[in-house]
Amino acid sequence: MSGLVFDAVSCARGGRLLFEGISFALDGGDALVVSGPNGAGKSSLLRLASGLLSPIAGAVRRQVAIAYLGEAHALDPERTLIDALLFWARLDQGSRADIEAALEEAGLAGLADVPVRLLSTGQRRRAALVPLIAGPAPIWLLDEPASGLDVASVERLGEIIGRHRARGGAVVVATHQPIALGEVMTLALGATP
Repeated sequence: MSGLVFDAVSCARGGRLLFEGISFALDGGDALVVSGPNGAGKSSLLRLASGLLSPIAGAVRRQVAIAYLGEAHALDPERTLIDALLFWARLDQGSRADIEAALEEAGLAGLADVPVRLLSTGQRRRAALVPLIAGPAPIWLLDEPASGLDVASVERLGEIIGRHRARGGAVVVATHQPIALGEVMTLALGATP
């Protein structure tokens, strides 16, 4: 049984058809990279996968928990990084130890006591991954996860995703930037006039 299935899914936004007839299935260890120009529907596809949008045709089935990382982070800028992350961990019944381990994996352990507002764009982007790393969801939906990251951080992102997949997790990545993810399925969306 697949964790996430798209069965002939079509999506429209603002009265404009973005894509139609999209089908795929993700199991543990799988990765799907979604590419295409701005406005082609990459973010909409992730929102459909997360349940935030409904398709105009077809069906989306989720058999396991899903974690969604959009382009904006949801960390309180006035809290220290560790406190902002613990807020989200408590919602998933996570522990401080889980968050500290995830901060280490994201290369941010040394910034735990720094207020979020003082972090660079790339550091905030990596920090937004911490709840996913620490959380229980086997499927990650990542919208432009490499945005604002330097070369070393993009490499680290690929390693983080690789470890998630090695543990049986799956990922859908909407991106314009290349990320070394090993063997992946690809889906290229094209802009409609």
